[in-house]
Amino acid sequence: MNISFSILLLAAAVSLDSFSVGLSYGLKNMKVPVKSIVIIALCSAFSLLIAMILGEMIQPLLPPYIANRIGGIIFILIGGWALFQFFRQKGPIDADFDRSGTITGLEAVVLGFALSLDSFGAGIAAAIIGYPPVTLAVFIAVMSFLFLTAGLNIGRIFSHLGWVKRVSFLPGVLLVLIGILKIR
Repeated sequence: MNISFSILLLAAAVSLDSFSVGLSYGLKNMKVPVKSIVIIALCSAFSLLIAMILGEMIQPLLPPYIANRIGGIIFILIGGWALFQFFRQKGPIDADFDRSGTITGLEAVVLGFALSLDSFGAGIAAAIIGYPPVTLAVFIAVMSFLFLTAGLNIGRIFSHLGWVKRVSFLPGVLLVLIGILKIR
């Protein structure tokens, strides 16, 4: 698989959680200012960079075929966990602690780090496989920003349609597929 396409696919898969949260907040007509969206996106990028540093420390110790398999297995586990949470979860992440209807300041940081948990695991796997850390972090930040914004807007537009809530299982599926492709 082409490395650029692979990076884009991974960034999209990790960032789809942002879309799901944005969608659910949009469906509830909550406000997330641009500053808060930037904070959330940067949290995911920062988490990924830290994880990739750890992964790069591990990577030289492993032969390439084992590194690919371990990275693939990590992606499959993260994707499986995301799918498990989707089917088990009753509602979205609720970071609106003050019940103001707007996500700001500390709420944005908490939401950003909650959404970055997938980025952390994916970052370790991506580093083991050999993806470039800064490039992937930039893609994650941009995709998280775009997906959260798109989710908010689409949620507001389609707040009356129930089927829209059902697409939040896609991040897990994409991560499992990336993992399977890396194991082969």
